Amino acid sequence: MGLTWDIVKWLILGIVIVNELAALVTVFREKRDIAATWAWLMVLMIPVIGFIIYAFLGRKPSQKRLDLISSPTTKHLRDAFEEQRNAFLEMPRPKDRLMQTYRQTIMLFQSIDESYLSENNQVDIFTTGTTFFNQLLTDIEQAKESIHIEFYTIYNDQIGNHLRTILEQKAAAGVEVRVLYDSWGSMGVKKSFYDQLRENGGFASPFLMTPSNFLDFRLNYRDHRKIVTIDGQIGYVGGFNVGDQYLGRLKKFGPWRDTHLRIQGSGVYSLQQRFLRDWNASVKPAERLTHFRAYFPPVAPRQGGTAMQIVSSGPDTPLQPIKLGYLRLINAAQDHIWIQTPYLIPDDSVIDALRIAAHSGVDVRIMIPAMPDHAFVYRATQYYARVLANEGVTIYTYQAGFLHAKTMTIDGKMAAVGSANLDFRSFKLNFEINAFLYDHQKVDKLEQIFINDVRDSRVVTPEMFANQPFYLRFKQTFSRLLSPIL
Repeated sequence: MGLTWDIVKWLILGIVIVNELAALVTVFREKRDIAATWAWLMVLMIPVIGFIIYAFLGRKPSQKRLDLISSPTTKHLRDAFEEQRNAFLEMPRPKDRLMQTYRQTIMLFQSIDESYLSENNQVDIFTTGTTFFNQLLTDIEQAKESIHIEFYTIYNDQIGNHLRTILEQKAAAGVEVRVLYDSWGSMGVKKSFYDQLRENGGFASPFLMTPSNFLDFRLNYRDHRKIVTIDGQIGYVGGFNVGDQYLGRLKKFGPWRDTHLRIQGSGVYSLQQRFLRDWNASVKPAERLTHFRAYFPPVAPRQGGTAMQIVSSGPDTPLQPIKLGYLRLINAAQDHIWIQTPYLIPDDSVIDALRIAAHSGVDVRIMIPAMPDHAFVYRATQYYARVLANEGVTIYTYQAGFLHAKTMTIDGKMAAVGSANLDFRSFKLNFEINAFLYDHQKVDKLEQIFINDVRDSRVVTPEMFANQPFYLRFKQTFSRLLSPIL
C-alpha cells in the first residue's frame, strides 16, 4: 500500500511539474502584455483545467490567418479606394477648419490605421431595434447591385429568418449578396442556414474561423464588427446585431438600448474596404474577390455635413487603433466626456486618462447597464465603476432595459460610435470597427440621447459602492483579476 501511494505522489508531482513547464512555454511563446501574461500564468498553473480554459479563451488564430486579414489584394483595394478618395478630395470642403480643429486626431488615425478623412456624409442615428431594422431592411430591399453584411451575431430567430428571406430574394433577382458572420457569436446557426441563399446565387461564410465551434471553439479573437454596405452607397456601423433580443423581444433583457449609424457619403468607402478585406481573409482562395472598382461608385457632390474616419482594430495589429483613439479623445477633452458602454473593463492607460480628466475638472460621466448578461464581465465592470467613482467620475446604471450602446462624446465636438466596448476584449482580443465623427450637430444629438438616457438611469455614488455586501465586492475584485482575459 505504501509503495502504491508513493507512486501516486510521484505521479501527481510529475503532472504538476510538466503542467508548470507547459504553462511557461505556452504563455511566453506569444507576445502578451504583462497583465495578460500573469493572468494566464495564474490560470495555467491549475493542472489540466487551466489548459482547458486556455483552449477556449487563450488560443490565437494562426499568424497565417491573421496575415490574411490585410495582405491579400491590399494593393488593388488601395488603388480602387484611392481613386475614389482622390476624386472626393477635389470637391469643395472646409478643409482648413477641420484640420485646425481636429488635426491631431485625424493624423493619428491616418498614421496608425490608414484611416482617411471622409467629409460631407449624411448620418442618421438609430437607438431602437425597431427603427434600425425597419430602415436596414428597407435599404436592403431597394438594393440594385450589391449587399455586403458582416455581423458578430445573426441568429436563427424571427428577425434573422426575415433578413435571410429578403437576402435570398435579392440574390435570386441578381443582386450580389455576401454575408460574413462569426460562428461563435451566431451560436446555433448551422452552415445549412444559408443553403437557400447559396442556391439563389448568394454567398455566406464564417469569419476567419471554421464553420463548426466543435472544431474551433475559441471564445476570444472573434469578429465583433457590425458592417453593412448596400450598392457601395449606403453603410451601417454601430452596436446592433441581428437577433430578436435587439428588438426587445427577450424577457431576460427587456427593452434594448443601442446606438447605430446609417451613412451616405464617402465614409461608406471605408466600410466597404473593411468588409472586402475581411471577406477575402475568410474564404477559400478561389472565392476571393479580385476586382473592386465596381464596389466604390462615385459619391454625390454633397451628401451631408458630417466628417468622419472609420477605424478598425483587432489582434492582427499590435497598435490597438480604437483604444488609442479613445485615449486621444479623452486627453483632448476640455469640458466633458460622456461614455456609454455595456462592459467597462479598461486597462491602466484608459483608467489613468479618465482619472486625469476627472481630477482636472473635466465632467466625466459613464453609463453602464443595471443588469448583467455575462456574470464575470459584469462583476468586473462593477469593480472598475467603483474605482472610477472614487476618482470623481459620475457612474450611471441604465434602468430601462439593457444598455448595449458603445459611444463616447467629447466637448460637443467629437464622438465615437461603433462596435468597440471600453474593455480589454475590444481593445486587443476581438476584431472591431468604429466611426469617429467630427460634427457639432451630430455630437449634440448623441449628447441629447445621453441626457435622455440619464432620466432612465440611477447614479451610483462611492458611498453606495462602499455599502455593497462583502460577498459582492469580493466577486467584483476576483473578477477584476481575470479582466485581461475576460
